[in-house]
Amino acid sequence: MESGTSVSQQQRQPWIVGVSGASGTPFAAAVLRGLLAAGESVDLVVSRASRLTLLDETGIAFRDAHWQEDLRSWLARGADGKPHTFDVEVDRVRHWAAGDLAAGPSSGSYPAKGMLIVPASTACVAGVALGLSKDLLQRAASVTLKERRKLVVAVRETPLNGQTLKHLVALDEAGAVVLPASPAFYAGATHIQDLVDFVAGRVLDAAGVPHRLYRRWEGELGGSRG
Repeated sequence: MESGTSVSQQQRQPWIVGVSGASGTPFAAAVLRGLLAAGESVDLVVSRASRLTLLDETGIAFRDAHWQEDLRSWLARGADGKPHTFDVEVDRVRHWAAGDLAAGPSSGSYPAKGMLIVPASTACVAGVALGLSKDLLQRAASVTLKERRKLVVAVRETPLNGQTLKHLVALDEAGAVVLPASPAFYAGATHIQDLVDFVAGRVLDAAGVPHRLYRRWEGELGGSRG
């Protein structure tokens, strides 16, 4: 069931953030930091596969019993792996275990603004497109679609085969925003964090959440070099 919350459900209308097993945990961290910086509440679901990816990419073992401590360590880490790069509080985050199909986000009556899946693996994409609901991440995504709430799927894989492309089309037709984790270079990136923040910013753009994660295009060629 739910872990550690100090805010009553009546006061919360969170964004659900699902982290699947694809490479790209820095994208998820940047999105989470952006949501919290914007004053949003977050319900976090970290899949079993993503914990292996997180351990591989950051050295952080995400544990249900110590999720707040592990989440702070994760969000404080820069995309280059340096710890203590960011100062982030996680008091507006509620964590749900991926195997808890009785969790709040598994029901359409649970108040949520929508869901962001960052990064989304092809297995996750297939599960959501087919309505498998094999874990809480997939179930919450299915609920988000049926309730006509915003669902942003930041797929992170290359190349994409025909079956995955069909699944992505199915998600688009169901109302989801399919957002490949593809950074752009017009914003004047000089660091790996800039590229990560660009993708995170585009995810937040799709969700309608204000942020200042990247320099927006203003119609001036070479403006980022000024």
